[in-house]
Amino acid sequence: QVQLIESGGGSVQPGGSLTLSCVASGVTWNTYCLGYFRQAPGKEREGVATIYIGGRSTNYADSVKDRFTISRGDAANSINLQMNNLKPEDTGLYYCAIARDQYGLGLESDEYNFLGRGTQVTVSS
Repeated sequence: QVQLIESGGGSVQPGGSLTLSCVASGVTWNTYCLGYFRQAPGKEREGVATIYIGGRSTNYADSVKDRFTISRGDAANSINLQMNNLKPEDTGLYYCAIARDQYGLGLESDEYNFLGRGTQVTVSS
C-alpha cells in the first residue's frame, strides 16, 4: 500500500517562503512522478509541480513558475517543494501525489494513482 506523508505547511505573509516535503513509502514502481496538487475553498484541485524520479524532468503550473522549485529530497522516495514569493492566491490544501512512470508529467490529476492527506498553506497579511 502506497503512503504519502506531507509536512511543512503553515502560515506566512505575502512575499514569504515555505518548504513542503513529501515522503513516499510502499512504492514498488522503478520509475514514477512525485508532485503536488492544491485545492482552495470553492475551487477545483489543480496541479502545482511534479518531478519524474526516473529522469529528473520537472513541470510546473504557469502560476508558480519562477517562484516554486521542486527537487528530490535527501531520503529515498522523497521530494521538496520550495515556495518563494508566496501570494494570497497560493493559499490552499497541498497534496502530495504519485503517478506511475512519466504519466504524471502533464500534471493531470487523472494520471495520479495516490494522494496524501494534505498540508495547509495559508498566505495572508
